Amino acid sequence: MKGPSLSTHVLDTADGVPAEGMLIELWRMEPGPERIASLWTNADGRTDAPLLTPETFVAGRYELRFGVGAYFAARGKDAGYFDVVALSVGLKADAGHYHVPLLCTPWSYSTYRGS
Repeated sequence: MKGPSLSTHVLDTADGVPAEGMLIELWRMEPGPERIASLWTNADGRTDAPLLTPETFVAGRYELRFGVGAYFAARGKDAGYFDVVALSVGLKADAGHYHVPLLCTPWSYSTYRGS
């Protein structure tokens, strides 16, 4: 995929599996909060389509909202401390592809800029 884009994936590190069936919302925060995507993770813990493609990409501040609490509760697990994990990211038009993975348990999470 040529041009700037955004993708994500989620790993359930409590069970050591991809987090299938987690709701992810993408919000554009500028000029005001606006939900622009609402997707579910597949069996690989990824969305079936990128959150932003080169055609839909607009530089700016975004927030990815991961439905961590509902994901764990749906699996009969303690939902832990988190309901929604929100990651605020700044995306630049000239920075290429952005990949924002989330590694999570009911009690902790970690993220990084992937490739």
